[in-house]
Amino acid sequence: MAPRSVKASSSAVRPGSIYRSHMAISRVFLTPLIVACALFMENMDSTVIATSLPMMAHDMGESPIALKLAMTSYLVSLAVFIPISGWMADRFGARTVFRSAIGVFMLGSILCGISNTLAEFVAARFLQGVGGAMMVPVGRLVILRTTSKAELVRALSYLTIPALLGPVIGPPLGGFITTYFHWRWIFFINVPISILGIYLATRFIENLRSDDTVPLDWIGFLLSAIGCSSLMFGLASAGRHLVAGDVSMICVIVGTISLLAYVWHAFHTPHPLINLRLLQIPTLRMNVFGGSLFRIGVGALPFLLPLLFQLGFGLTPFQSGLLTCASAAGAIFVKTMTTVVLKRFGFRNVLIYNTVLGTLSMAAFGALQVDTPHLIVILMLLLGGCVRSMQFTSLNAIAYAEIDQRQMSQATSLTSVAQQLAIGLGVTVGGFALQVSNQVQGHATIVSADFWPAFLLIGLIALASLPFALKLQPDAGAELSGRR
Repeated sequence: MAPRSVKASSSAVRPGSIYRSHMAISRVFLTPLIVACALFMENMDSTVIATSLPMMAHDMGESPIALKLAMTSYLVSLAVFIPISGWMADRFGARTVFRSAIGVFMLGSILCGISNTLAEFVAARFLQGVGGAMMVPVGRLVILRTTSKAELVRALSYLTIPALLGPVIGPPLGGFITTYFHWRWIFFINVPISILGIYLATRFIENLRSDDTVPLDWIGFLLSAIGCSSLMFGLASAGRHLVAGDVSMICVIVGTISLLAYVWHAFHTPHPLINLRLLQIPTLRMNVFGGSLFRIGVGALPFLLPLLFQLGFGLTPFQSGLLTCASAAGAIFVKTMTTVVLKRFGFRNVLIYNTVLGTLSMAAFGALQVDTPHLIVILMLLLGGCVRSMQFTSLNAIAYAEIDQRQMSQATSLTSVAQQLAIGLGVTVGGFALQVSNQVQGHATIVSADFWPAFLLIGLIALASLPFALKLQPDAGAELSGRR
């Protein structure tokens, strides 16, 4: 009887063990992997498009500078919808919102792939941004709420993989597809990935929701949405791209008024969509204002560099992508050193000196010539990627140095919106500077000599963030850096 009872006992335990093991795997590995795939798809899309802009512009019969609208429309869409992603997940369920977001992103990708005009492409990119704004924040929320603290660092580490690999693989992949196939396939490859993501989310992600959600600030949402989208569209369409100059000016005025109205509204409502009162915190204020100025400069690089390499130097999209991925490789390399550097020198010193180095690295691209050896170009991109990665890591970390847990969600929304708008504004400023330089020098087409004023301008804008770093206390963020 003993052997029989042991057998029965072991068989009774086995299903529970398998179930617990399966749940542990899905919680620590599968859920982050699903979210990471969505993040990878989003990152890849952004980087491959930048490499393929000249060819897209040629097929649509537009100036390459006009395609800045496609990049800014996506970033503005992220800025508009990221703040409500958490509320949507709490109200309708995380799995429902996550699956819907992937579906919207897939639909936007299909529409991008069949677009034949600039207007169609810009609208499709905006729709893609709606899906992207919901995918990653909601996915991250699922991980935070379903993973134990003991496994949280391990689970979140999976999310860093696509964030690091996307910018490395994206440019050469986009260049390869554009050079040897067609740029439309950049968007069509998102369809099978999206379908797989929806299936995996249905099977492995819990439909978490909260019964204790605060009312959504609909007035704030409308004001910020109208303000951000109108202002950025008006600025990006300046130069008679897509709409007349008068329409662009009206959009700028409407957007400015709406944003000013939101500022007033945010200080007179108990639960604002974006809590501007947090800007009273010095370290967060450094991230939002100083960080935004630096990001404006950096945001122009993914737009300007592929144009310089392809239109100025005559390289193919594939060759251009192979060069620009060196910047992302530098960013990956320096991430292993960031913690040590911050502990040794502190946030204030790193942000001060790194701002100067970052400015020089951006302005230096204006000195590149057609006959500059590719090895020197790669070294400049590699070193620039190291500097910018160090700066972004420092800025992102110091933003939360004085934020408590109750304010974490509001601070994340504020910094996320500021980041997306700054990067979008960088594309707009870079494109505008390139256009003015081209017209002033009287060139019929874009040539390499048109680029140095644009690189100089974005470098000076990035340098304008230096006063904000100088105002930091010497011990700012000491608890995070571990520096005494």
